[in-house]
Amino acid sequence: MAQKVPPLQWLRAFEAAARYESFAAAAKEIHLTSAAVSHQVRSLEEYLGFKMFERLPRGLRLTDMGRAYLPSVRKAFDDLTVSTLGLFGADEQKVLTVRVSTSFASLCLAPVLGEFRRQYPHIDVRLYTAVWADRPEHDDADLEIRFGDGLWQGWNVQRLTHETSILVSAQPMQQPMTVQDYLRQQAQSGIIQIMGCEGLWMRLLRRYGIEQDNEVTGLITDNSLTALELARNGLGATLVSQRFALPYLESGQLCRPVEAYVPVEQGHYILLPEGQRVAKPEALLFKNWLCQRLAQPAPAV
Repeated sequence: MAQKVPPLQWLRAFEAAARYESFAAAAKEIHLTSAAVSHQVRSLEEYLGFKMFERLPRGLRLTDMGRAYLPSVRKAFDDLTVSTLGLFGADEQKVLTVRVSTSFASLCLAPVLGEFRRQYPHIDVRLYTAVWADRPEHDDADLEIRFGDGLWQGWNVQRLTHETSILVSAQPMQQPMTVQDYLRQQAQSGIIQIMGCEGLWMRLLRRYGIEQDNEVTGLITDNSLTALELARNGLGATLVSQRFALPYLESGQLCRPVEAYVPVEQGHYILLPEGQRVAKPEALLFKNWLCQRLAQPAPAV
């Protein structure tokens, strides 16, 4: 016989109380009295045979068992929300605000966002773009996409991409030479670097056995999109995310003079609010859709 699942209202009271660490605050959200929320949580505890909270003089604290149970409860509610919105739509038009870097919005989102709009016409997407996506101009964004190591406090973080940086240029190799000779030539003549990623060039040189005593010189820009445009206009070679470079390579605007690349530990992450802010249903839906859309592996380097 299948194991019985606790009543939904008990689980909802538990999740809200865990988020606010307070029965009173949870009661305001789910439109019950504080006593009713406390009773529902106690009923859940009796049903499961474990305490979910320590009752403190000022608020609540999850027990080890409550902390272990909470992620599964939240995921169940998120899955139910996404499935309901995805299958049945919404009663009214919804607005989803996404904060994202200019490069990712232009080179990764723009080519596929039409698919999302066709699939979910009841959701209007508003993109807030910036060079550095983790700047706090739009703290009210429903969802963010950032590049980094994934260590951001106060957010539910999920990795979107694993990155490899490749060398691209508008000009193919003019005469036959080894990868090492080509990289030395570019390092001496000046290359296009991306602010915050300057160390990748030195890593690339070391990867191919090249010792460079002096700093690599050339143009420096603050985003990948501009670096690609500078390269397209013949101002030098640049080392950029393979994912970002792909549209330029497929259109023939840029080429890979040599098959040089360097793996990147950082990646793009999708962030949803954590804590007392509840992720909007349309944000959960967009997150799931984008994760599936970007799960397709990039071409081999």
